[in-house]
Amino acid sequence: MIQRIQTIWLLLATAIGITSLKLPTYSGHRINDVVPPIVVSNITGSYNIMLMVATIATATLAFLAIFLFKNRKLQIKVVSTALVLSLITLFLYYWQSKAFVVAESNYTLTAILPISIPIWLILAIRGITKDEKLIKSLDRLR
Repeated sequence: MIQRIQTIWLLLATAIGITSLKLPTYSGHRINDVVPPIVVSNITGSYNIMLMVATIATATLAFLAIFLFKNRKLQIKVVSTALVLSLITLFLYYWQSKAFVVAESNYTLTAILPISIPIWLILAIRGITKDEKLIKSLDRLR
């Protein structure tokens, strides 16, 4: 399990998903309907309920996929689902940033973390696929 490279990619995706709950990805002045009309705010993975659920679900699916190493087809499906969910999470980050004043807001340095989750998941899918091909080729030799 741990000797496979996709386990490391999945652990990285899980760890980054968990840390993105606390680290800001976008900060600045947010337009508000109440007094005062502009508030200094940060977007984190726990900024609102949709973003938090998507972030936690992505990290959970990536972590659970580590233990599905005996059923590689199911593992690929779970990681693919996590990949789609991470892309939805990125869209939610972008959508939440639209409520900010553009001239007085910017992306933080830690914004690279949620962007890297789909990259790690794609690398994990590649590793799982290589394992599947290796097993099929070994079965042909028998």
